[in-house]
Amino acid sequence: MSLLALGLNHQTAPVALREKVAFAPEALPAALASLRAVAGVHEAVLLSTCNRTELYTRIEPRSEAAVTHWLANHHDLRVRELGDYLYCHHDADAARHLFRVAAGLDSLVLGEPQILGQVKEAWQAARTAHALATPLDRLFQHGFAIAKRVRSDTLIGAHPVSVAYAAVRLAQQVFARLDQASVLLVGAGETIELAARHLVDARARRILVANRTLEHAQQLAHRFGGVALPLSDLDRHLAEADIVICATAAREPVLGRDAVARAIAARRRAPMFLLDLAVPRDIEAEVAALEDVYLYTVDDLEQVIDDNRRSRQQAAGEAETLIELQVEQFMAWWRGSTRQDTLKSLRSRSEAMRDAALARAKEQLAAGHDPQQVLERLAHGLTNKLLHAPTTGLRRAAHAGDAHLLAAAARLFGDEVEPDDNTSDHRAQHDLESGGDAESDPQT
Repeated sequence: MSLLALGLNHQTAPVALREKVAFAPEALPAALASLRAVAGVHEAVLLSTCNRTELYTRIEPRSEAAVTHWLANHHDLRVRELGDYLYCHHDADAARHLFRVAAGLDSLVLGEPQILGQVKEAWQAARTAHALATPLDRLFQHGFAIAKRVRSDTLIGAHPVSVAYAAVRLAQQVFARLDQASVLLVGAGETIELAARHLVDARARRILVANRTLEHAQQLAHRFGGVALPLSDLDRHLAEADIVICATAAREPVLGRDAVARAIAARRRAPMFLLDLAVPRDIEAEVAALEDVYLYTVDDLEQVIDDNRRSRQQAAGEAETLIELQVEQFMAWWRGSTRQDTLKSLRSRSEAMRDAALARAKEQLAAGHDPQQVLERLAHGLTNKLLHAPTTGLRRAAHAGDAHLLAAAARLFGDEVEPDDNTSDHRAQHDLESGGDAESDPQT
């Protein structure tokens, strides 16, 4: 059994591809059920944000290609379209990747705190869909604890930043004084709320909030002294905005080229600054071709974010050291758990053999067979059945000259004393060659 982390993110794939493989929250239960139905997939978690889509699975090693095909087929893509954009991490590397993601070390904004909440939501969705068992659940629980420790033991969170923060910083570079700018926020989720907080700190002159659910827009606008609008009124008020920041969960663009063109005309060519923080995109790409319109997506925030990343490199180095220690601890548990599974399987098979042999013995006693003979057949048959698999394996090892397996078997069964007479030698050789196969015993 193997751990696999497979996906793509802002570092490996453009936004156009990321939006094609994104999973809407309401689609997760069906997607998880479909992924779990793939042969060899035992557990699964789907993490989908504006910057990444990742599949965390516990699988049979031969099933990795099937998981890749599932991701492509689920989104009506060919595997070659994903191509080199995909990354695959196995076992310790998979654990390390999740821990870095949860701690914000793999984020567009280094150390940003939002991703931990998104990882927890993905984990909870998998639990609700019954797509988790102990190993993957333990991996994510370990990741949450590490992320908390990284944030408390290092300075990576001393100056919290996010994509929303970077967006407002970029807006400040375009509009030197936000206290003279009118800002339209489209959406009412966490990203928009963070943007609103930063805009208030920057003393933006006016804030409008448009959302499909008016009640949510009203709640957000009330907290930050803004004005709420239904999304249906977006086109009517668009011309009032100097800055537009969009971050909805819509599957199709909420702001089109024609609407922006009309707004620019109504503003008498006064420039508009548009920031699309959503994946899939909220603003049609064709908007960028309009004059006096400056459209940026999450991929365009790299420069602003790089400034923040440089200030956090030392803290990130400390965090990487913490994570490396935790990877070792988790993998020690994982290896122990794997061995425990083997022991459970061995015990289960042995108990099944015992129960079958005991049931047959009871039948023979009930039929009036001699109790002494029944007991002898029971002991002989059960011994041979239990030893059949290991003796077959040892016989093959002896024929193949596999000294390591033979030595391991000697340590496992406590056979540390070499035979000291010919009788013992012959008996041992006979056991290896015959295997003592209980399968051939007609009385068992």
